[in-house]
Amino acid sequence: MSPASLIFLAEPIDPTPSQDCLTNTLCKTVLDATDSVWFAEGSYWILLKPLRVALILLLAVIARWALHRTINRLVRTTTEGSVPTMLRPLRERIPSASLTPEEFVPERRRQRAEAVGSVLRSVVTAFVFGIALLMTLREFSFDLAPLLASAGIAGVALGFGAQSLVKDLIAGLFMLIEDQYGVGDTVDLGEATGVVESVGLRVTTVRDGRGVLWYIRNGEIVRVGNKSQGWALVVVDLPIGFAGTEEANAVLRIAAASVAMDPDLAPEIVEPPEVLGVEQITVDGAVIRTVVKTTAEGQFAVGRELRRRLAEALENSGITARIAAARLYPGRLPQPDSTPGTGQGGAT
Repeated sequence: MSPASLIFLAEPIDPTPSQDCLTNTLCKTVLDATDSVWFAEGSYWILLKPLRVALILLLAVIARWALHRTINRLVRTTTEGSVPTMLRPLRERIPSASLTPEEFVPERRRQRAEAVGSVLRSVVTAFVFGIALLMTLREFSFDLAPLLASAGIAGVALGFGAQSLVKDLIAGLFMLIEDQYGVGDTVDLGEATGVVESVGLRVTTVRDGRGVLWYIRNGEIVRVGNKSQGWALVVVDLPIGFAGTEEANAVLRIAAASVAMDPDLAPEIVEPPEVLGVEQITVDGAVIRTVVKTTAEGQFAVGRELRRRLAEALENSGITARIAAARLYPGRLPQPDSTPGTGQGGAT
């Protein structure tokens, strides 16, 4: 190799900047500041692209923080009592279904608000960072059209494969928003009837009267009978045989009124007991119906005590004995003043 060639290789290579660099503001600024052509021409990828990506991530974090703070404030406001209409329990949105505002349980409202808030926070996080990821890929010149098309196809396939799961989650979310039932409520969900022990977005657990714990998917619940919201109506049907209905009504009214005057049960009674009269006629005689409107929590205690006192009143009045005698001797119609020797056909 000649000495001239060695001298040529030893000299630094400093090509002139391209015309595109001279017309680009960033490239020209970097070139004037560093006097490096390769750094100036690569500044778009070395400086601008990372800055754009960092700005996108920063905006995503700020947006997520702001939305989460709004959701947390909404949850806190709901817990403290100032509740938007959408998040109010159903019995608060229907005044006639409730008694007093004090009967609503703050703990239950807090649990509902936190569950809905947790779902909203998860959705917001996935949405914000999903958009940030797509914008970042676009900065690196990725073609998003095939990616979005593939994601759409995968989403459809996943939707068909996990449609029962999606159905359960959506049903659970609406159940929480509408306050159909909560922990501690006595509900009738079809085959499972009992006390709700836990409520989730996918599964609700119910403990029945025999102690069996039922796990019910929310998407499979087609009807809900809630016995713990608002007030309850205790209905008692008692047979009186062929005794006089006026006599039986008078006896049952006195017994029902004594229940309303009981100091232990009076706070649970919304309206005084009422003897409605003959509900139906059977081969064994008439059936009289008595009803009482109670609170949801006191319906069982009031119902048991009302049945006990009505049964005792019929027994003490002698109506129960006449019913038993009529069933034992179906051809004889016993009366209080009947005398022996009237024959098999009863009084003539």
